[in-house]
Amino acid sequence: MLRTLAHAPSHHRGRISPALYRRLAEFRYRIRRFLHVSEEIARSSGIEPQQHQLMLAIKGLAPGARPNLNTLSERLCLRHHSTVELVDRLEKQGAVVRRPSDRDGREVLVELTAHGERLLHQLSALIRQELMVTGPALAASLRAILAHSPVKGRKLHA
Repeated sequence: MLRTLAHAPSHHRGRISPALYRRLAEFRYRIRRFLHVSEEIARSSGIEPQQHQLMLAIKGLAPGARPNLNTLSERLCLRHHSTVELVDRLEKQGAVVRRPSDRDGREVLVELTAHGERLLHQLSALIRQELMVTGPALAASLRAILAHSPVKGRKLHA
């Protein structure tokens, strides 16, 4: 289970000013706008947004990380059976393949095919272009939130 400030006692969360609500709303708007455009880019390429996210999760794993269903489910915040369905659909489209692990024959790894690599590259290039346009406003809205802590006058440090 993820541990967040939402799980902390309410007296640790601080007071929320009207200005902070506006900053939070702006940040959420900027995220949603980016996600909407990203989803439309995926759909225009013939795949669903979660399929794109799965391909990106596979390609973007840290060196040494294993692209098995458990890892991919975790990266996508999905239940195992939902990840299996996404893999099934991408496999039918020729974008991924399953193969048994060399280490443990019971483990199934999911890999991009050449078609999947090309598709992911195309999507990633378009999304990067979008981030070049919308990214500065998204980053600025996050900085506006982080610049002020919930405790009056105290700055947050990374």
